[in-house]
Amino acid sequence: MEFGRINILCDLVRETSFAIHRYHRHGHVEKIYENALVHRLRIRGIELVQQHSLSVYDEDGTLLGGFAADLFIENHLVVELKAVRAITDEHVAQLLGYLRSSRIETGLLINFGTPILSVKKYLMTKIPA
Repeated sequence: MEFGRINILCDLVRETSFAIHRYHRHGHVEKIYENALVHRLRIRGIELVQQHSLSVYDEDGTLLGGFAADLFIENHLVVELKAVRAITDEHVAQLLGYLRSSRIETGLLINFGTPILSVKKYLMTKIPA
């Protein structure tokens, strides 16, 4: 996917998340925010899959298993949602592990669980051999 398009998608997800947080505030379980984000992005014509199964590969290409991304947008963006008091190192490691293992380059970690919405973008670039 072209770099400009992924940035547009990230901005759209961020803006939509802010609108959801402004309306619903914090205090709901994660699934409410996930469903709201899916609903509002689909209205805007964005292709996405909720709880999409992605494969995890070892460095030699061996399939090790999989995980379910909260949202997988246009086959290029993993979105991990939280509704917690604070994002921890474990939450960041989870998203980075998903990106590295599934070989997807861009991810967003969004926390709806605080009075101020948190949206962070993470990139997993290929390391030259």
